[in-house]
Amino acid sequence: MARGNQKGRANREREESEFSDKLVSINRVAKVVKGGRRFGFSALVVVGDKRGRVGYGTGKAREVPEAIRKATEKAKRNLIRVPLREGRTLHHDIQGRFGAGRVVMRSAPPGTGIIAGGPMRAVFEMLGVNDVVAKSIGTQNPQNMIKATMEGLGSSASPRTVASRRGKKVSEIFGRVDKSAQPRE
Repeated sequence: MARGNQKGRANREREESEFSDKLVSINRVAKVVKGGRRFGFSALVVVGDKRGRVGYGTGKAREVPEAIRKATEKAKRNLIRVPLREGRTLHHDIQGRFGAGRVVMRSAPPGTGIIAGGPMRAVFEMLGVNDVVAKSIGTQNPQNMIKATMEGLGSSASPRTVASRRGKKVSEIFGRVDKSAQPRE
């Protein structure tokens, strides 16, 4: 019985070391009660493995460390896989929406870096993207920016998946025509 418990703990420790997390925002909220105010904290955390998996989570608690812990656990449960081109940028331009917020994400040539606002930057860093240009339009709320970014990234697809879905070859998706197959005039 003890062996199974040790195995589970080892897997959990390996899983925790596999992911890195980034605290995006902490918000202090007050509840007014008869004796004064009760303060609580909400935390927004982004978690990723820097190789194409990323997730976000929110946590609320009376103490900051507890809120961060809850948010990190929730983020690990909400991971999505995003296909990356050459392991450094997006395959195509993406738009994401959430509420009034809209984000536009574009792939970029090598050496560009991450050109994005604070919450979006955290998502791209945890995702492992090195070159991307992104713009947030309509909201500056960190939660809505991250939700719009994740919605857009979740809808992205690699050329290989698009080709398999359509029953074609990757070269046909890109529109590259074989010169030898064309009839000559």
